[in-house]
Amino acid sequence: MHPAYSVIFFTVSSGIGFGLIMLAGVFAGLGRLPADQPLALMVMSFALATAVAGLMSSALHLGHPERAWRAFSQWRTSWLSREGVAAVLTFPPALFFAFGWGVMGDLSSPYACAGGIAAVLALITVLCTGMIYQSLAAIRAWANPLVTPGYIIMALATGSLWLAAAMRMTGHYDPAIAHLPFATVLAAWIIKGLYWWRIDHHKGGPTAQSATGLGGEGTSVKLLEAPHTQENFVMREMGYHVARRHAVRLRRFAQAFGFALPLVLTESLLVLPGNGGIALTATLIAALSGTIGISVERWLFFAEARHAVTLYYGAQRV
Repeated sequence: MHPAYSVIFFTVSSGIGFGLIMLAGVFAGLGRLPADQPLALMVMSFALATAVAGLMSSALHLGHPERAWRAFSQWRTSWLSREGVAAVLTFPPALFFAFGWGVMGDLSSPYACAGGIAAVLALITVLCTGMIYQSLAAIRAWANPLVTPGYIIMALATGSLWLAAAMRMTGHYDPAIAHLPFATVLAAWIIKGLYWWRIDHHKGGPTAQSATGLGGEGTSVKLLEAPHTQENFVMREMGYHVARRHAVRLRRFAQAFGFALPLVLTESLLVLPGNGGIALTATLIAALSGTIGISVERWLFFAEARHAVTLYYGAQRV
């Protein structure tokens, strides 16, 4: 599939935003967040801004962005519509939670409850985002049970990295929040590794023979002549192909910057409980590195996916 930059930005930015909302709501309910207004304004403004920016960028990928509002009416059958509905429902309790925490400096029951509701709705939103892709049976790489858990854990990983950075920047330290990025990034690395292994070693699936009904066991079907003389929308959007050697290099880059470096930095922070310059710098580098690495991973998620329609344009297997 063609890795449109608007969709890549959408999945990364909204993942950070909704991941932060999830974590802030949960930790507020557990009483682990300080009622500190600078921290609240930093976390919630960044969370809401990245969530909104991501959702707005997704509309740029539509052929007619002005008609995006119509998608909300299809929530009974469309995961895209459910995502939009869940995202919109997330903002009222998130804003009320942000008001209580950031303006009133209060994390008592009404505001903490709103944070919990926002966290649940944010989780549902990210789940719907993952299901948009997992439900597409025509794309074998996406019709994978690890896609949706991967989206959720990636959102939690990037959200936890930025939450830990915000805590350090405002002079706060909580062991649970400081150690959380190590667990979420490690879990994200494991799930992504399993996902790559599955798409690399998957046997079966659609072939040119099964798509055309021609040939039998051990025979091959080759394209005699292209169905048209120049590239069309189908091949531009669904026939994109990244060379194997480039995919391997980009996977290594994503693992190094998206997982390995944040893990090393967060592990080193376990022995730096203070909020000194070294700890703060390491936290910020971990958050930035994780975001860059996940962006490359998102690009690969789209670039390595092959639509079954390409079997009619010369592909032997998807």
